[in-house]
Amino acid sequence: MERSQNYHKYQKYTGHAFARIAKQIGRYDGSSKQFLENLLAVQCFLGQADSGAILLNNEERSVSVLAVYQRDKKEQSIPAWLNQAATIFHEVAPVGNSIVKPLHEPDEPDSQPPRRHILFVPLKMVDIGRITAAFLIDASDNISLQTIRERLELTSNLLGLYEKRFLQQTKEADLMKLQKAMETLSAINRLSRFTSTAMAFCNEVASQWQCDRVSIGFPQGRYVRVKAISHTEDFSRKMQIVQDMESAMEECLDQNREILYPSDERATYIHRAAAELSKKYGPLSVLSVPLRQDGDVRAVLTLEREPSKALSLEEIEIIRLTCELCSSRLLDLYERDRWFGARLASKVRSVFATLVGSRHTWAKVAAILIFGAILFLIFAKGQYRAKAPFVLEATYLQIVPVPFDGYIKDVKVEIGDEVQGGETVLAELDTVELRLQLAAAKAEKAGYLKQVAAAMRDGETAQAQIAQANADKAQAQIDLLNYQIEQAKIVSSISGVVVKGDLKHEIGAPVKTGDTLFEVTPLESIRSELMVPEDQIYDIKVGQEGYLATASYPSQRIKFEVERISPMAEVVNKRNVFKVRVRLLENPPWMRPGMEGVAKISIGKRHYVWIWTRKIVNWIRMKLWL
Repeated sequence: MERSQNYHKYQKYTGHAFARIAKQIGRYDGSSKQFLENLLAVQCFLGQADSGAILLNNEERSVSVLAVYQRDKKEQSIPAWLNQAATIFHEVAPVGNSIVKPLHEPDEPDSQPPRRHILFVPLKMVDIGRITAAFLIDASDNISLQTIRERLELTSNLLGLYEKRFLQQTKEADLMKLQKAMETLSAINRLSRFTSTAMAFCNEVASQWQCDRVSIGFPQGRYVRVKAISHTEDFSRKMQIVQDMESAMEECLDQNREILYPSDERATYIHRAAAELSKKYGPLSVLSVPLRQDGDVRAVLTLEREPSKALSLEEIEIIRLTCELCSSRLLDLYERDRWFGARLASKVRSVFATLVGSRHTWAKVAAILIFGAILFLIFAKGQYRAKAPFVLEATYLQIVPVPFDGYIKDVKVEIGDEVQGGETVLAELDTVELRLQLAAAKAEKAGYLKQVAAAMRDGETAQAQIAQANADKAQAQIDLLNYQIEQAKIVSSISGVVVKGDLKHEIGAPVKTGDTLFEVTPLESIRSELMVPEDQIYDIKVGQEGYLATASYPSQRIKFEVERISPMAEVVNKRNVFKVRVRLLENPPWMRPGMEGVAKISIGKRHYVWIWTRKIVNWIRMKLWL
């Protein structure tokens, strides 16, 4: 009963302590490292942990210790439990939940359960990321271990209070930055002239950041001219201080970056002019900030302040934001208040700087190429050619017919073979039947001649005359059969090329008198017939020359001359075309009638823009009736 009462008293005391600590943490505004150390001490106190540590998993798979709490402050070396926690940290870190690992002491027997444990509790901070808290717990039974684990997991929620406070402070700081920038912007928006606006801008910046002097300058050629100085109505460029401020501004302009003096030893920019300005009129802390528009530095703002009040990084960030917000207004007024000649000269200079400068190289190359292409299309001329398909045809064709009814015995030539007139045998007909008829006719003639002799011996003149007439008839039949036998070897009467007569697969086939066996044409008689579209016939004239190429020999160009233009159009492949006959000026041996290809007739010199747009222009004229 007494033990239960003591436990409830401890629970009540722990609850009050937790509420008080939570309230203090909600108001804490120190660094995150100090907060982690305090949080670790609080967690070890509330969770009755002997020691604790905050561990961070680095990218190199090494473990960083952010904070350590030990009840025994005299022990300076790294405790053994922490080394073991760092060893197994990579195994438990990706899990995302709290994990308990037993800690075996060297003097403990293996048969007994471990008395001490390491508890890993995952945490997360806004500015650090995912971290893990490791605690050394002394608990001999599972109930105590579970109770301590629940307390430590509950205390991890204290981190959310700090994060809430951290985010609130960050928002307040951002609002303060924006407030200062908006106050400066509001001060210059109330004015409409450049001189007064620049003066108000310098005065407002000097007031907001407690500067001794603030000046603003604008580039003019390669130099910078001071246009306004805080709390100074009138100044001259001949003043040495003005020239030194301009030198510091030109240093910022040339390097296209912020210049701070005194600066960090690791700074890589040049600050010789800023250092001279600081030493000559100070010592001062000097900051030069470029005001940009479209990526170009259009003005420079220089702030001078006591070195004891050197500008911090947060203040420089606010000044940079202020310049970005106010630069558009200042630059617009600066351009608008200049006289017309200066504005025109600035525009012309800007245009030429864009044209001949080093920026936008590819855009300039593209513009030059497009401009050159336009000039080429307008002024350059090329040969305009009318394009049309063609077919080779023969002007003279020799037909070789069948001399008599019979059968094909042999074929000697094929299509494309050259033959000599009266010499080359094209084919041969079977003469067996003719020779049999010839033998019969000879025998019949011999019989009639015997009848003539017998009739003459007997004095029968009439019978002799009749027999003689029959013998003459038999002789005529013999002559005819001899002639047919001679004609069985078929030859062409002219020399040329066989263009028709593929009969080798018809040997033994019957043929009749007059059937066409072969067609022979001389090579020199081949001509071409072009089918010119109706939209190009107007440009074709007799005597014009050109070249044609066949589909079978596309690399061979054959020159021709227009010989005749048909006045009537014909429909070929659903298009109106005019047939144009041309005379070939060359006769390659491989040309054959029936070959097809493309011909181009040279019309004359025309502008390329006219050649490439002729068809579309004609189509538009037809559609719009121009």
